[in-house]
Amino acid sequence: MELKNLIETHLDLPRLSKDLDEIGHAARVWATRHWERDTQARLWEAAKGFRPVTLDDYVPPGVASLTEVITWGMNTLPVHNHFQKRFARPSDPEVKDRLVGYNHQSLSGLTGPGYYVAHPAADEGEVDIDYTMAPTEKPAAWPTIVPNSSRLGVLIYHGMVDVMRGVSSHVSIGRARKKSGWLDAWFILVREDPAQAS
Repeated sequence: MELKNLIETHLDLPRLSKDLDEIGHAARVWATRHWERDTQARLWEAAKGFRPVTLDDYVPPGVASLTEVITWGMNTLPVHNHFQKRFARPSDPEVKDRLVGYNHQSLSGLTGPGYYVAHPAADEGEVDIDYTMAPTEKPAAWPTIVPNSSRLGVLIYHGMVDVMRGVSSHVSIGRARKKSGWLDAWFILVREDPAQAS
């Protein structure tokens, strides 16, 4: 059965979460790339309070500082909707409430890398991917840190915060907001375990 049926036909988050945990990374990415706008919007609303998501869901414990962890994304834009958010833990071992990251996608030459800081959200059990905060360090292989107000990034990343909710141990769903309020923009992230990274 296609996992989307567990959202659209009869919303069954516990079953969906269990099934996502039991299939491999490639199957998780394949399944979530069939979740279109209405599916993602419904799932984001339903995921409120379902499974607390923490920074460990993006960079698991034991991963060394400034080591890249990739999440595979699918957003609800009409085009260019496949991307990656790449996360890393800061080098200071005392900094336990922050991750650094950027967006890896095909239009980065025009938009900039879209750097952010991830931190616990105001609502318990959620994580903010916060483009209003700029990292001060990054893994050496990542692109140069530039302000989100530069290039076309001012239209996309500038002033934005993505609010993440948990779906399974590897899958989370986010919705974007700016000062003006919530945007009609959702996306799925699927974490790739570091050992699987190519």
